[in-house]
Amino acid sequence: MTAKDKVKTKAPVKKKAVAKRVKAKNEPAKAPDEYFEGIGRRKTAVARVRLYPGTKDGMSVNGKDFRQYFPTLALQKLAQSSLASIKYPKSLRAEIRVGGGGIKAQAEAIRLGSGRALVKLTDQAYKILRKLGYLTRDPRMRERKKFGLKRARRAPQWRKR
Repeated sequence: MTAKDKVKTKAPVKKKAVAKRVKAKNEPAKAPDEYFEGIGRRKTAVARVRLYPGTKDGMSVNGKDFRQYFPTLALQKLAQSSLASIKYPKSLRAEIRVGGGGIKAQAEAIRLGSGRALVKLTDQAYKILRKLGYLTRDPRMRERKKFGLKRARRAPQWRKR
């Protein structure tokens, strides 16, 4: 064998064909499984809210019914408050994925996420939700613990003797 025989040649790489979707003139604007998504955050909780218009009413949080996920009535009202404030004529279904933080922070994150999704869904929602304060992210976070201290600002107790 010679040195030329040992050199491997690269095979030509085939490019994948990219199909472009062309919208027909008589095609409906919305697909039946189309949804509007909004992301809400509070402290360390993050909620991804998907609203499906024109489907049966219902709200599920992490695969459970929201009444089962939020045991108290106050948390249920908090999570539903932005949806309840808009008088949307069609029925809505909400699928929510939430994680992190505590249960109250999760409910507040759902309120912000559903408010952002409603703004994408209807034009009239922005003024109503902005006035109620449901589109403002609450920036308050827990302060981190510093070294040499017991908590964020709590110093160890000082003893003279």
